[in-house]
Amino acid sequence: MDAEFTEADDGQWEQYGALARRAYGQPVPDVERLGPYADRRVAVRGGRVVAGGLGLLVPQHFGGRPVPAASLGCGCVAPEERGGRLAARLVEERVRALQEQGAVLATLWTASSGYVRRLGWEAPAQVFSWAVPTAALKQSGADTMEVTHGDTGQLARLRDRLAGQWNGTWQRPPWWGAWQREQHPELETYAFAAPGREPGGVLAVVTERTPAGRQLVVHDFWAADAPVADAMLAFLGRHHGRIPTTRFERTGLPPGPPLQHRLANAGTAVATSWHPWMLRVLDPVRAVALRGWPEHLDEEIVLDLAEQGGTCTARYTLTIGGGRAELAPGSRGGRAADITLTPGRFAAWYAGGYRSPAAAALAGLHGDLALLARLLAVTAEREPWLADYF
Repeated sequence: MDAEFTEADDGQWEQYGALARRAYGQPVPDVERLGPYADRRVAVRGGRVVAGGLGLLVPQHFGGRPVPAASLGCGCVAPEERGGRLAARLVEERVRALQEQGAVLATLWTASSGYVRRLGWEAPAQVFSWAVPTAALKQSGADTMEVTHGDTGQLARLRDRLAGQWNGTWQRPPWWGAWQREQHPELETYAFAAPGREPGGVLAVVTERTPAGRQLVVHDFWAADAPVADAMLAFLGRHHGRIPTTRFERTGLPPGPPLQHRLANAGTAVATSWHPWMLRVLDPVRAVALRGWPEHLDEEIVLDLAEQGGTCTARYTLTIGGGRAELAPGSRGGRAADITLTPGRFAAWYAGGYRSPAAAALAGLHGDLALLARLLAVTAEREPWLADYF
């Protein structure tokens, strides 16, 4: 009997919660916590829920603008049902339902990156968490900022403004705060401001017990500039007398080297690589139209989207000017493609995931290096960072 896919009612979602606990080998509290805000999809066979997952309609920033996006979370297939492509069919059903509700992009975190890559997803960036001796942060820089404990009422606006400086960050929805308090009831928030000025930094931390003692876990680290970042790291360093280790969550530190450059001994920081977040462009034409673009660029590039084997599935002309862009099917006069890339590599490019023509060529984009440089320049203004784990 073939599985049927449907939006879950309360009874089916309760069944799915039990299934997720069994499939993951541990409780999955976000099945219940995020259920009221999500599109809940399940696969049913013979009246029994055998797979499912939730989807969140949360805009993500790209090029400084929020783009309608779907975030997929808490997905799984019953262990006895695995191996029959049910997972791939379930992902497609979940994405289809969210695209019908307006999403032009889809994002997920997954340990099965190779599997979803074959379905058209790609990872725009590597993801690391960092552990560092708290005492090493004392040397991170000047401690000249005023520190305020608790949300001053300005922090959400500051965080949204800073989020627009990256590609992939959520435009956090109204329910985000309540969800975080359920996940991390001990979370403490601090605001950082130069004397007499508005806050320029937000830090959110939890203190956890470990077999080796206690550690600070950083969940949010948003800084408007280097002096604010220095002050925030120095503040963490003040805890060194009682808390030997500070750990930055996989989503808790912007990409690049801000931590290592501010340590007296960069070798004290230990990086742990995590499975990445993956992006898929559901509607390339609308995604390009809705994204932000650099005002100063004027480009016309012909792109071929091709499957992994090289067979062209679609040709587009990308035209950029005056801070806007259009992706139109075809090319003028049958002009040949300048660059060929797969849908997954298109997603990584869209997110600013390629930092040089040589890196893009090694990743599988086909085209003259000078043309690749022009293509990368239009999305490389901001780096990819997804600062929320779901």
